[in-house]
Amino acid sequence: MIDLYFWPTPNGWKVSIALEEMGLKYEPHLVNISAGDQFKPAFLAISPNNRMPAIVDHQGPENAAISIFESGAILQYLAQKTDQFGGRTAREKIAVTQWLMWQMGGVGPMAGQAHHFLKYAPAMDPPNDLPYAKDRYRNEVARLYGVLDRQLAHHEYVAGDFISIADIAIWPWASLWEGQQQTLDDKPHLARWLDLMAARPGVQRGRALHAELRGDISTDKKAHGVLFKR
Repeated sequence: MIDLYFWPTPNGWKVSIALEEMGLKYEPHLVNISAGDQFKPAFLAISPNNRMPAIVDHQGPENAAISIFESGAILQYLAQKTDQFGGRTAREKIAVTQWLMWQMGGVGPMAGQAHHFLKYAPAMDPPNDLPYAKDRYRNEVARLYGVLDRQLAHHEYVAGDFISIADIAIWPWASLWEGQQQTLDDKPHLARWLDLMAARPGVQRGRALHAELRGDISTDKKAHGVLFKR
């Protein structure tokens, strides 16, 4: 049994989807990031960067428990543990790793900043409606999705003809393209891939985990204080 410390956000979905796709048994433990659960000492002992998701695998290496934070590290660990979704050959493994790193260093941070400056910052107290920041991150997300569309023009999945943890990492963020003020009109291959991933039962189950708790906090001043001012 794996303990999953989770809240229904794109980074949380990465791991819930992976666990479902890999057929691993897990127990979700909710970390309400809007209420400040990520700062509690018990959680910090597992995730010192006060970010979810995190896991505790009670049957880790040498059959001893191990805790892991950072979604990309968790995905790599689970792929190694199960020998699934990590690539079959040395070249495939390299392709998976580079696209996973591309997500961790690019799509995730840039899309996250786009969400912040387009949706949350203008509603903060005082308002921070910053045209430069909006354009900066909206345009960078568009550039990254153009890179992804060109890659998917030649491959069924991100790293090749096989689904991998790279797809699992990218899809939760890319599926929110509308909130990032993006368009798919000029990205047909990205649109195809988004639908391909969304049709998978494991993706659907992972995305649905505690979906009822996902709300709009764009005008929640208390949540803003917890998320953006600590």
